[in-house]
Amino acid sequence: MTRIPIVLLGGEKMEVKKRDGSTEVFMTEKVVVSAVKSGASPEVAREIASSLSARTEKTMESSEIREYVLTELRSKGAASAADSWESYDREHKKRS
Repeated sequence: MTRIPIVLLGGEKMEVKKRDGSTEVFMTEKVVVSAVKSGASPEVAREIASSLSARTEKTMESSEIREYVLTELRSKGAASAADSWESYDREHKKRS
């Protein structure tokens, strides 16, 4: 799969600040794949990723992206996908 970075107005790429302090270029497909694996439909997953890419921040914390996606999943009728995502994080990533 080809990774396409999100380019902000002015040609800048949005970056994600990870928990360990490192940064990487934001990739919409990571959001889509994670949401679909959690049980969201591909359409809902793409819609959420698209809305994230429309944001104007130059940098977002990975935890902000996670909370945004979970909130959007619930607001779009995919609460079970949000619950699955959180359950996975608790069990495998030791996050609450």
